Amino acid sequence: MLLFWRQGYEATSVSQLTQAIGINPPSLYAAFGDKHRLFSEAVQRYQDTSGTVMTRALAGAGTAREAIGRLLRDLAAEYTRPDRPRGCMVITAAVNCGPASEDVKSELRALREASRLAIQDRIAADVRAGLLPATVDTAALAAFYASVIQGMSTQAVDGADRPTLEHIADLAMAAWPRQDG
Repeated sequence: MLLFWRQGYEATSVSQLTQAIGINPPSLYAAFGDKHRLFSEAVQRYQDTSGTVMTRALAGAGTAREAIGRLLRDLAAEYTRPDRPRGCMVITAAVNCGPASEDVKSELRALREASRLAIQDRIAADVRAGLLPATVDTAALAAFYASVIQGMSTQAVDGADRPTLEHIADLAMAAWPRQDG
């Protein structure tokens, strides 16, 4: 997982993977079938560990604004942890993949889309509850915050520290629609 996260899918070789796991190539293929299947399992491991930040923040009590604000601040901390690669594996692992890895790009795109939809659902719940105006475009607002999340990941990979990402989160929350329109 850490190799794919740090280097991306295409830049990570089978040789590097077998060395990191401590097995030979035939054993890797016997256990996982191919590099893509191993990658998929690594992504699932990421989702089960670091990827739970979004689920926890969006499921928490309070308004959608509070949940998304908490999510952005939690991600600022998560993306800059010193004990792991920076940024988000789901955002960065296929950035430089070519056409031969379209299946990998599609897999990660689907995960990012699921996250955007989870944000949209949280916002839509507040619209239904009357906490946000009925005129709020939930899809556009969710796309905005998904873009902020992707940008924060890229900034972290480029070396931004936690306070910088927290400042980005604060600025993004200033764009939240007001109840009175």
